[in-house]
Amino acid sequence: MAPHDIRRPHKRPAISDQQKRRELSLQRQQQNRRDAQQQARSLASTLLSLSSSFDEPSTSEPVLEIELNELESGTECSLEILSEREFNEPALKELDVRQASKLKSSEARKWFSKQLLLPEWMIDVPDRLSDEWYVFARPSGKRCFVVSSNGTTISRLRNGSILHRFPSSLPNGAKTKKASGSGQTYSILDCIFHETDQTYYVIDMICWRGYSLYDCAAEFRFFWLNSKLAESGACELPSYYHKYKFSLVPVYSCDQNGLHAAYAGAAPFVKDGLLFYNKHSHYQPGNTPLALVWKDENCSQYVIDTDSNGQVPSQQQLVLELQSDGKVATSDDPPVYFGCLDGDFLGKLGLSSGNLLRFTIGDGGLTIVDGRIQGADLQYSGKVNRARAFADSYSKVMFQYAARRSPLKIDDLLASINSSNDGGGHDSEMVG
Repeated sequence: MAPHDIRRPHKRPAISDQQKRRELSLQRQQQNRRDAQQQARSLASTLLSLSSSFDEPSTSEPVLEIELNELESGTECSLEILSEREFNEPALKELDVRQASKLKSSEARKWFSKQLLLPEWMIDVPDRLSDEWYVFARPSGKRCFVVSSNGTTISRLRNGSILHRFPSSLPNGAKTKKASGSGQTYSILDCIFHETDQTYYVIDMICWRGYSLYDCAAEFRFFWLNSKLAESGACELPSYYHKYKFSLVPVYSCDQNGLHAAYAGAAPFVKDGLLFYNKHSHYQPGNTPLALVWKDENCSQYVIDTDSNGQVPSQQQLVLELQSDGKVATSDDPPVYFGCLDGDFLGKLGLSSGNLLRFTIGDGGLTIVDGRIQGADLQYSGKVNRARAFADSYSKVMFQYAARRSPLKIDDLLASINSSNDGGGHDSEMVG
């Protein structure tokens, strides 16, 4: 990585349209609503009773680690879905959760890859970071749904495969005499399973005892999560009726003290970057600029993507999806196009629409105008592993590109906080 040690005394200039998309997302959130309660109920049912094609992998079989993205549901708490998520294949576009449970292989992976909230990578520091955003450390591990209902608890990865089936102290999560409430009551949590201490770290709450939180602001969801999870006993040590411990991740307002605590404070888990949530954002599926992930070498082992051998390649690699017209695009909605492949080239290699292709960014790099890709020096490397469900997002490509040249540093985040606070008052200094 090229050295970039110059301290910026002022807020770093924006290099993308991420802020514009954040503003648009908040506007759409206020305009659009869905029947989130029914959607949450269907999701809980599907996660508990998927078809046999999603049976648990054997203990010796490696489990795919993928980011998760959640479904929409709406109740009194007001969830505003930012955009209508669509699938490239018309046959998949209108599927509900129960129908999706019957999908096979790549179609199922594609559907489930759109069911968890996926933070964008932070390309530019958001406006009003200290006033409008939360920050917390992201535990390293497997992102998953956890649903409890009918006396059992199941965790599923984003591709639908079962991670664990176990008893828990979550509502209706185990068959005990003390179980209270209707047998149909369900709860759904957004978690990261941390292998080292065998703990589910809960980063968001989607439903609790049948009450949908999809259309609730993050501010309320985090409050509800903190007050309800401990009451359930799920944070207690494992026991016969509670196989895995659940733990809360401390969430801070993103002022200097909060950023310092999340970034440099001690944590019981291995950190994999920081997560930033807009306080007013609802829980929506797919990529959203209202939740962001940021990393540097001090808070993550994996700032720059590694290859299959765990080594950082000399040139940046990215994965794009081949469209029917030969264009290659990101996983965003709408997608961002990086170029177009010649028909003869596609025919020669037997490539078809929907294939995920790996490219290397050549010495020509990316051409960026007004925060958008206008050209890219891409070199085709081959198809990706069939187990992968989706292409890279635009924000990930841009974050990785900047990380190799002019990374967004912790000082940039502090400078943004300082500029909005007129110097930051007497907040603690950032360590490291």
